[in-house]
Amino acid sequence: MVAVFAMAAKGFAQAAEPAVEISFTAEAPPELREVATRWTERAKKAVAAYYGEFTVDRLRIRIRPKAGRRASNGTAFGWRGPLITVSLGRDATDNDLANDWLLTHEMLHLGFPSLPERHHWLEEGISTYVEPIARARAKQMTPERAWQDLVEGLPQGQPESGDRGLDNTHTWGRTYWGGALFCLRADVEIRKRTKNIKGLEHALRGIRAAGGTIEVDWPIERAISIGDQSTGVPVLRELYDEMKDSPVAVPLDDLWRQLGIRMSKGVISFDDTAPLAQIRHAITQP
Repeated sequence: MVAVFAMAAKGFAQAAEPAVEISFTAEAPPELREVATRWTERAKKAVAAYYGEFTVDRLRIRIRPKAGRRASNGTAFGWRGPLITVSLGRDATDNDLANDWLLTHEMLHLGFPSLPERHHWLEEGISTYVEPIARARAKQMTPERAWQDLVEGLPQGQPESGDRGLDNTHTWGRTYWGGALFCLRADVEIRKRTKNIKGLEHALRGIRAAGGTIEVDWPIERAISIGDQSTGVPVLRELYDEMKDSPVAVPLDDLWRQLGIRMSKGVISFDDTAPLAQIRHAITQP
């Protein structure tokens, strides 16, 4: 039995409310459906906080009930319209999902085109990098927590022995966190060259405005070209040419120092006198 119910987003600055249909692949109690609705709303608000509005006009979310209280196995599709499939524990509560990243990650895929498989790192890198930033902008987590997620996760994306660049090394770490390293470098460099007026989100908004959503297949060259046109600086092109075929290691310790991010005994603190402290502020502020 498939239980279906619909919801409309509230509070998005766009002409038409995005239509979201949530369905369950098995019987689900009303309490779980209500939890799923609020979970969906939180994820949508995070995406809208980053893009300025939600990225698609309609969305289907298909939930597979499972034992437990957690969410898992999320996947986003564009064929026959935007669709996210995800597993959700039958006993899940609002508290269990308050810090969930999975649905926001999958929703971020909706606003970017489907690329050839060898460029999958850019699709996953965007969702991996933007997810904590979007949730910080929506005030669903603190900037400290968002940066801690990145400080702890990004080293997993550094090249290892035998690496042949992002286009040619398809390990889990290089696909998700290597792509996120590319996005972090792009965000900081765009802001440096535009005096902190524009960032990665302006490139992504431009790509989406040009029709680049999950429903279409694009070559990576088109996404990069439109992204750079949207910011007015060729940062995506330069970084792609540098990182696509070569094992480029990002000097993260130096970058954290410049951004004014310190990690001591698992606790993040900020130095607002650092050279790029204002860029750090701009990346996570609402």
